Amino acid sequence: MSLSDEVRIALDGKWRHVREQSRVELAELDLAFDHDLGLDDARERTFRQLKELVPTGVPAAGFKTEHGGGGDPGMAVTGIEMLAQFDMSLMVKAGVQWGLFGGAIENLGTERHHALIPQIIDLDLVGCYAMTETGHGSNVQALETTATFDPSTGEFVIETPTRSARKDYIGNAAKHASVATVFAQLITRGESHGVHCFLVPIRDEHGQPLPGVIISDNGHKGGLRGVDNGRLEFHGVRIPRENLLNRYGNVDEGGAYSSPIENTNRRFFTMLGTLIRGRVSVGGSALAASEVALSIAGRYALKRRQFGPDDTPEVLLADYRMHQRRLLPLIAKGYAYRFAQNQQVARMHRLQSNAEPDAGQQRELEGRAAGLKAMMTWHASRAIQESREMCGGAGYLAENRIALLRDDVDVFTTFEGDNHVLLQLVAKEMLTAYAQEVGGLDPVGMVRFAASTVTDIVRERTAASQLIQRLIDARPGGDEHDLLDRGTQLELFEDREQHVIETAARRLQRAASADADEAFRIFNNAQDHVIRAGRVHIERIVLEAFTAGIARCEDEEAADLLRDVCSLYALTTIEDDLAWFMGHNRLSDQRAKVITAEINTLLDKLRPHLLTLIEGFGIPEHTLDAEILRD
Repeated sequence: MSLSDEVRIALDGKWRHVREQSRVELAELDLAFDHDLGLDDARERTFRQLKELVPTGVPAAGFKTEHGGGGDPGMAVTGIEMLAQFDMSLMVKAGVQWGLFGGAIENLGTERHHALIPQIIDLDLVGCYAMTETGHGSNVQALETTATFDPSTGEFVIETPTRSARKDYIGNAAKHASVATVFAQLITRGESHGVHCFLVPIRDEHGQPLPGVIISDNGHKGGLRGVDNGRLEFHGVRIPRENLLNRYGNVDEGGAYSSPIENTNRRFFTMLGTLIRGRVSVGGSALAASEVALSIAGRYALKRRQFGPDDTPEVLLADYRMHQRRLLPLIAKGYAYRFAQNQQVARMHRLQSNAEPDAGQQRELEGRAAGLKAMMTWHASRAIQESREMCGGAGYLAENRIALLRDDVDVFTTFEGDNHVLLQLVAKEMLTAYAQEVGGLDPVGMVRFAASTVTDIVRERTAASQLIQRLIDARPGGDEHDLLDRGTQLELFEDREQHVIETAARRLQRAASADADEAFRIFNNAQDHVIRAGRVHIERIVLEAFTAGIARCEDEEAADLLRDVCSLYALTTIEDDLAWFMGHNRLSDQRAKVITAEINTLLDKLRPHLLTLIEGFGIPEHTLDAEILRD
């Protein structure tokens, strides 16, 4: 077995069999994007392709066996990621149908709703996920759509009270969905019980809007031409009481509300927490798209020659130091995030396969999924843009895919939550130790709770596994850091995280006795610090996941190569934040200069393995479908 095969096996992770199956099956389908299709034809083509996925087993995998599914959440997420290597529109449409729409029904509904799942798997029932509103995206608790119970008829009345309450940018809504899972404020007996989810039919058997439902088309977007995003408005739309997805909140025939979770905030976040798979899939799929772009740019760098000494052959792009500086750190970061994503999917699979998952582990997964989604989608945007530029004018041509990938992945930085809001969520969870007393992203509640116990909590939350701790304990002594020593790298990341969190907590502590306006001002002034806390936390867990992934690699030659790739990730991350490390006396001026030298040494070591690293992403060259790679 070749070195690239061993690297690919290590990178593929636990669901390698799904990736291998998808590489064969998806390559046999006609998934190459047709650049000449108009908007309507592109949408219809994507819908036809969606139907071709049903026999692969990936759509069924994410649902429980007792509901007619395959009972393999890890396979479902991995299968969605693999779609992103071929067509991002198909990935999004699949995610909407089976992940968001189907996932809401399974996770928020009860037995009476679960009977629909076989129809959802087979596309006999096509739906959309109507959460986002024109005026409310990330702030889901403030949604304006209402669902008011009418006891005289036993129905909920769904209403769009304002223009800003329109359900907007909803995938599948403009053309193909017949039913929507609508998130709305549940009102009964004159009292609001917060956001709940309802099954609302939106089209009849002829595809026409039902009475009271207004459907409009978002039209052309920056990318994702194959996804029919639309707007929904509801005016006096009546649905049966049974259409409330009532796992976490129910209304009886007389209009009395009941819930197994009394606290409104905790109930809301418990509901959203069950839908974590969408956020995990978005980050992983963006990462998969970046791997395609880096594979194209990397292979092009090994073919394209430009300039060089007089009277000699022109030099390969891959042999220029600046090109290496642009390409190889992005590949290293892609590897780091892939190991972190593999770890995250495994944790998600364990929790979602457990009838009674541990609440603490569930909250930890939610925070990690939010942070990784933010960091991976930002990485994807940067990596794809850099790949476009590294391919020059050719990278701008649609026939070479990178520009289309850039357009398609752009929305992922705000899809499933704005990235800055998500990093704030990560920090909030860290600062409050997942306290039940704090609800939402309310800064007043957050800062009033965070102060007294945060130091002990942070130490507990940042405690490393036995492997990580052994590496830290074995690091060389003295003041001079061995920057290539993994324990030293891990300690630098952990120490930075600890300091940033503790200083953020001290800044916020002053709000404990302040009134609401002053508490908000204190939080707002520290918001950049809070978001930094979320970012450095994710960078630390990514380094730890990479380290753990190398330890599982069975081939020593592949593990040696991965160790160098991991060091490149660690040192370039430190270099990107060098001002912090120097400003806080973690690195001297002299050691800071060594960072650059060590990175250049790693580039020299990794350059001969560039093709191996590209092949490690596991994307067969013929499926890249880029004209510039053809001889």
